[in-house]
Amino acid sequence: MNDYLDLFINYLAVEKGLSSNTQEAYSRDLSRYLDFLEKCGRTASAEITSADIASFLGHLRNGGIGPRSRARSLSAIRMFHKFLMIENYVDSNPATIIEAPRTLHKLPEFLSGSEVDALFSACAGDSAENVRDLAMLELLYATGLRVSELVSLKLREVNLVAGYLMTTGKGSKERLVPIGESACQQVAAYVEGTRFRLDPQGHNIHLFLSRLGDAMTRQAFWNIIKKRSLLAGIRKNISPHTLRHSFATHLLENGADLRSVQIMLGHADLSTTQIYTHVTRERLKKLHQQIHPRG
Repeated sequence: MNDYLDLFINYLAVEKGLSSNTQEAYSRDLSRYLDFLEKCGRTASAEITSADIASFLGHLRNGGIGPRSRARSLSAIRMFHKFLMIENYVDSNPATIIEAPRTLHKLPEFLSGSEVDALFSACAGDSAENVRDLAMLELLYATGLRVSELVSLKLREVNLVAGYLMTTGKGSKERLVPIGESACQQVAAYVEGTRFRLDPQGHNIHLFLSRLGDAMTRQAFWNIIKKRSLLAGIRKNISPHTLRHSFATHLLENGADLRSVQIMLGHADLSTTQIYTHVTRERLKKLHQQIHPRG
C-alpha cells in the first residue's frame, strides 16, 4: 500500500500540479490512514471496505481530531481510492458513500483599517529591515496574496510602473493582480535601495530577501508579522493569512463585487469567497446593535 501512496503523491505533483505543501498534507493524512488499515489487517487495496474507512474516521474523532481535519482526511482518502481505480488497481471506490463530517464555518479573523495602519506604522524607520518588512506587509494587504505566493514572487513578475503583478497560485494557475499606489511606492523604495544592499551582485531572482540575501521563507515572514503586530499593540492572534482576509473583507465593504474578489484571491470556486459576505453581514449587524436606538 505504501508503494501505491508513493505513486499517488507523484500523480498529485505531475498530473494535478498541486503544491509541495498540499502534497505533504495528503501524504501525512494518508500515511496515518494506511497505518490504521495495517493494524486492522488490511494490507491489500482490494480488501478495504467502506466500513474500514468509517472506522478510521471514528478513530480520528475519538482521538480528538476535529471535524474540519477529519473532512480533509476523507477528501484525501477519496482521491487516493479514485486514483487506484483510474490506474486499474481496484474495481471500486469504497470512500464514495462515506459522508463527510459536518464542519462549522468559522468566520475568518481580519484587521480593522486602524489596525492595518498601526501594523504599517510599526515598520517606521529607514533601516533595511523596516523598509523590507513594510514593503512586504503593504504588498500583502494590497493584493491578498497567499504567504507562499508572496515569498515566491520574482523580480520579473512585478511591474511597478503598470501597477500589477503575476503570481502562480494553487493548481499552478497564474493570475494577474493589481497593486495599489501606496504598495507600489513602498516596494519601489525597497527595490531601489534596500534590496541592492542585500544582493549587491544581483544573483537572486526573488523579490524579497533575508538579511543574508537568500529568498524569504514562509516561516521567516510568519515571524516578521508576529513581531510587527506585537510592536503595533494588536491583541489579535494574527498571521499572514489575516492580511489576506482583511484585503477581501475591506474590498467587499467598500463595494467590490464578489466575482472580482474571487479572481484576485485566486479561488477556484465562488463559494469559497462567499464566506467574506458573512463577515461583512456580521459586522453590519454589530454596528446596528451598537448604534441604532432599538438595536
